Amino acid sequence: MVGTKRVTIQEKTDVTESSRRQKTDTEDSSNVNELALEIVKRAIAAAIKFVEETKNPIKNIQWLTHGEFTAEKGRRQIEKFVLVKHWVRHTQFIERKDVVHSYYYLYCVHWSIPTAVRPMLQVSASAYFTVKITKNKPPDMPIEVSYIFEGHSLVHRPGMTRFREKWLRDIIEAKSILMESIHHNRDGNRVA
Repeated sequence: MVGTKRVTIQEKTDVTESSRRQKTDTEDSSNVNELALEIVKRAIAAAIKFVEETKNPIKNIQWLTHGEFTAEKGRRQIEKFVLVKHWVRHTQFIERKDVVHSYYYLYCVHWSIPTAVRPMLQVSASAYFTVKITKNKPPDMPIEVSYIFEGHSLVHRPGMTRFREKWLRDIIEAKSILMESIHHNRDGNRVA
C-alpha cells in the first residue's frame, strides 16, 4: 500500500511537471514568435525606406553663396528646386526684410494642375520660402533656405526633408472640398 501511494504521487507529480514544461515551452515559442515577427516587421520597414530613398532621394540643389545672391537669382533657384512634373507653377518674390544681423528674402510658390476638363486654375497650393542672408558671413558661404506650406506650420529645409508632390495634392483636395461645400450652401442644398 505504501508503494502504491508512492507511485500514485509520483504519477501526479510527473503529470504536473509535464504540463508546466508544456506551458513554458508554449510561452517560450510564443515569445520567440513575437520577437521574430517584430524583427521581420523592422526589416520590412527598413527595406521599404531604403527602396523609397533609392527611387526618390531627398532632393537638393547647389544653392547660391552669400556673394552670388540676388533676389532674381534666388527666385530662379527656388523654381529649380520645386520643379514637379505635370504641375504649373509660379514663383513670386514678395519682399526683403532687413533685421538686425540678416536679410530675409520672402518668396511664394503657387502650384496647380490644369486638366482638359478644367484648363483654368480653380485652386492652387502654395509654399512660402525664406532665404536668409546673414550680414556677417563671408561671401563664399551658402545661403540658408527654409519653406512652409500654406496652412501648415512645419518648417522644411532643402536637403533635410523630401519634397512630396502628395502634400500639394492634399492642399488642393482640401481646398476643392471646401469650395464644393460653399457652392452647395449657396445653392440652398444642405451640407452633411
